[in-house]
Amino acid sequence: MEFNKLKLYFKFTRPFTLVPPLLGILSGSICAFGSVHNPDPERKITISLILTVLLGALCASILNAASNILNQIYDLEIDRKNKPTRPLVTGEIKMKEAWILTIILYFFAIIPTYFVVFYPYTSFEEKLKAPLKYHQAFWIYIIGMIFTFIYSAPFMGRTKREGFLANLTIAIPRGFLLKLAGWAFVASVFNFEASYIGLIFFLFLIGASSTKDFSDMEGDKIGGCKTLPIIYGPKKACKIISPFFIIPWILIPFGIFLKDPSNPNHSILTGNHILLLILSLILTIWGIYTVYLILRDPEDLARTENHPSWTHMYLMMMFAQIGFALSYIL
Repeated sequence: MEFNKLKLYFKFTRPFTLVPPLLGILSGSICAFGSVHNPDPERKITISLILTVLLGALCASILNAASNILNQIYDLEIDRKNKPTRPLVTGEIKMKEAWILTIILYFFAIIPTYFVVFYPYTSFEEKLKAPLKYHQAFWIYIIGMIFTFIYSAPFMGRTKREGFLANLTIAIPRGFLLKLAGWAFVASVFNFEASYIGLIFFLFLIGASSTKDFSDMEGDKIGGCKTLPIIYGPKKACKIISPFFIIPWILIPFGIFLKDPSNPNHSILTGNHILLLILSLILTIWGIYTVYLILRDPEDLARTENHPSWTHMYLMMMFAQIGFALSYIL
């Protein structure tokens, strides 16, 4: 295969969007490793552990790449208006190629995770024989894949056409489940702390994911997609999504000072409390600034292909992932 073709395929996956899921897995795994829920009492950093987490991060990016292509397949008519330079629209990539690439990416995103089972199952043979309940990462990735079809594919409901449901089907896999998936490569996800951290990212994406919809309004109307700015208009939609740039980060201090309902001997969040408070402060201020950019001129989101708030959404997500990771290893 020619190098230029491979380069085109890589561009087709929208590589900028592949970094947040990769960071999400790494961050979730590090949080599990540094938490009180780490099943290894010695907290050994082994080559096996490192390779397992890196594999999970790679699989998450591949899953996101598959989701991006699937979305472009079903959004072809919309993209003719909104994104006319995309390879599927221009004909640089044929529909058959897109489907083949999607299937290949889904395969390599899901199958490797079956062979990941957290401590104490260490050898390959032990992992294969481990009960299905210990293959937690595999099942989370399966559920995440299903959500990508629910969002994009008409035969699965295509919630992209259904306003707030679209935000929900983005926030669950890319916010809540992503954090659990990273956690599952190191420890069991059946604890309150893992879910609480996932909730924070879930709430952020419920609102922040709409920043991409404002500039796509014209094409989305053609495709019958009832996004928030189409249903409520840019001005009201901006007011609806604004709190989600701030509220999630305020939950961090609550997680520090409230006791874990399942274990009152420690807080919900067991990372470095000082670093977590600093992270909360920075992200809250950042969120307020982003809200200012959004509310300053709501119509500007519809006029600008990539409004600054969309960029801030991705940067905030990545900063939060790194911040949580640091808070659990320092």
